[in-house]
Amino acid sequence: MKPSTRLVHPPAPSGSAPQTVNPVIQKGSTVLLPDAAALYDDDAYVTYGRGGLSVHEVLKAALCDLEQATAVELYPSGVAAVGGALLAVLQAGDELLMTDTAYKPTRRFCDRTLARFGIQTRYYDPTLPTETIAGLIGPRTRALFLESPGSLSFEMQDVPALAALARSRGMLSLIDNTWAAGHLFKPLNVGVDISIQALTKYVGGHSDAFMGSAVSRDRDVAARLHAGVVDLGWSVAAEDAYVMIRGLRTLDLRMQRHGENGLRVARWLEGRAEVAAVLHPALPTSPAHEIWRRDFTGACGLFAFVLKPAPPDATAAFLNALELIGLGFSWGGFESLAIDCDPQLKVRSFCKHYGGALVRLHIGLEDPADIIADLEAGFAAYRDGAA
Repeated sequence: MKPSTRLVHPPAPSGSAPQTVNPVIQKGSTVLLPDAAALYDDDAYVTYGRGGLSVHEVLKAALCDLEQATAVELYPSGVAAVGGALLAVLQAGDELLMTDTAYKPTRRFCDRTLARFGIQTRYYDPTLPTETIAGLIGPRTRALFLESPGSLSFEMQDVPALAALARSRGMLSLIDNTWAAGHLFKPLNVGVDISIQALTKYVGGHSDAFMGSAVSRDRDVAARLHAGVVDLGWSVAAEDAYVMIRGLRTLDLRMQRHGENGLRVARWLEGRAEVAAVLHPALPTSPAHEIWRRDFTGACGLFAFVLKPAPPDATAAFLNALELIGLGFSWGGFESLAIDCDPQLKVRSFCKHYGGALVRLHIGLEDPADIIADLEAGFAAYRDGAA
C-alpha cells in the first residue's frame, strides 16, 4: 500500500474485541490477570496499565509502520522522548556530540540534567563537513545527535554520511525527526539508530495533546529504551494516544497542505523589500536544497526569514501587528504562528549573525492569501517602526 493509505489503515493487533474503525480506549491502572502464574509473567501478559493497553498498542504499531521501525516507545512529551532516549544510551563519563542548532529544550536538558549525571555535551556546527565532525570524536564520545533541518535556522545535515560515521566509530546516532513528522524522511532507512519525534506537533496536528516517541530497529537499543520508560515511570494517557491515532489518519493530507502553503508564503517573502533572506530548505535558493531534495519527499510548514536591519522595536511592531498569525513557540498544529528567534540564538556556541532579526513562521492550514494579507499588515507596522 502507498504511505497515505497505510496511515489510514495501519496494522492492527489481533484480539477478540468487536472490530470498529477506531481502537477501544481502556481507562485503567489495574490489569486483571487470568491466573496466579500470570502475575509475574511479564513476557506474556500486560501486568500494569502504564503501557500495553489496546489504544497504546495500535498507536505503537502505526508509528513503527510510519517510520519503518521494529520498536517504539511513547513518552508524555517531545522533550521527554529526547531525554528518555539520551538517558537510555548514555552513562556517567560519556560524551555526547550535539548539533548546535538543537531545539532549545534539548539543549537545556543536556546542559542541566545530563551534566548533573556526569555526561558531557560538546556542541558542533551542523554545517561542518562530515570529516571535520569526525575529528571532534574523542575516546569518550558515545553518541551523535542530529536535527535536520534545525528548528530555528534550518540548516540541513548529511544524515546518511553522519550515521555511517557514527557506526564506523562504534557510536549511536540519534535524530530529532519532528520537522518531517516521520513521514517526509525515514532516518532509520539511512542508518540512524534512533529517530525521535514530538508527536505533539504534526502527528497530533491539532495543538491539543502532548506526546513523544522514539523508534529503532536495533534490538539492544530497543531494550534500553523500553527499560528507561519502565524504570522512570513514563506513561501516556489512553485518550492522548487516541488523539495521536486520529492525527495519523490525516497526516498525509495535512502535510501536503502545510508544505504547499509554506512554500507559497516563502516564495512571496523572497520578493519582499523588507526581507533579506528566506531560510527554507525546499527553496532552490537554499544552500541546503540539494540535501533536502535527496532525502525528503516533501516539506512541512515551518521555516524562517531574516528581516533587513532595523531597530528592535520594528521587529516587535511586526509581530504585534499580526492578527491571524498567533505568537507561540509550538508548531505543527492547524494554525499559523510566529516567533522572534534572536533571544534563543544567543545561547549557541556557533551563532551566525544574520544582519537582521530572524523570524520563524509556522504556516498552518488557513488560506495562504489570508496569511499573506496578515503578513502585509505586519510589514506595514515594521516599516513604520524602522522609519
